[in-house]
Parts: sequence; C-alpha cells; structure tokens
Amino acid sequence: MRAVIQRVSEAGVTVIEGENRREAGSVSKGFLVLLGVHTEDTAADSAALADKTASLRVFEDEAGKMNLSLPDVGGGALVVSNFTLYGDCRKGRRPSFTEAASGGAAEALYLAFVTELAARGVPVQTGSFGAKMEVRLVNDGPVTLLLDSRKLF
Repeated sequence: MRAVIQRVSEAGVTVIEGENRREAGSVSKGFLVLLGVHTEDTAADSAALADKTASLRVFEDEAGKMNLSLPDVGGGALVVSNFTLYGDCRKGRRPSFTEAASGGAAEALYLAFVTELAARGVPVQTGSFGAKMEVRLVNDGPVTLLLDSRKLF
C-alpha cells in the first residue's frame, strides 16, 4: 500500500458524475492522503499504514519543531483513492498498472485504511472510490511525504 501524504491548511475533493458535481469531503488543518492499493496488500498493510499516518510528527510544536502528530493538533485527513500510485513508468511512455489492485479487493482495503485511521482518533473524510474526482489543496510548508507499507521507500 502506498500513500502520498501532504500536510495541508485545507483540502477538498469533488466527485464528477457526468454533468453532475458534488463535494465529497474536505478538511482544514491536517493531511490529504492519496492512497494506492497493491495487488498483494492485506488488512495488515492497511493497519500499519494507518498507524504510521496517524503518528507522523510533522506539525510544529511551540518551539517551531516538527514534533506533533495529526491527533496532537486536532487535524483531520482527507483520504482519496489513487490507483496511479502503482503506475510503472520504467518502460515505454504509457504507465503499466498491473501492480494496482482493482475492484472490490482494492476498495475493501481502502475502506479498512479509513476505518483504521479513524480508530486512531483522526477525523476522516473521503472521496468516492473509483470515481472521477477533482482534488484541491493548499499544501502547508510544503510538506509532502511518501509512505509504502512494504517500506520500499
């Protein structure tokens, strides 16, 4: 499982369904989490990545050091599914997505991540799994981190 985590002062996601658009979720201070699920991921990957996300100390304390976590600052998380995090661009010009989980298995693990993150005291908003979405954010810092449940980076 992979996540791109951006510390934000605000973020939101709009779901596009034909001509209709609806606001699906938004957060103020907190994280925008773009989440990709691998074909071999399990519930253990969801739990481990949620734990790491909730406990990242990337918010400043009173001394200006990045020493506080999302629950410490009362921040929320906007979690948006993003299968393209497993796009392999090493060959050719079109990414291969063979490592990205699809369908029900991917959605179940995405929802497991959301549930695990919320269980750690983080208010969570989401996009709509598998939908066309527009994501907007104001990156605070900027602070952008990459996480991988297999610790590849």
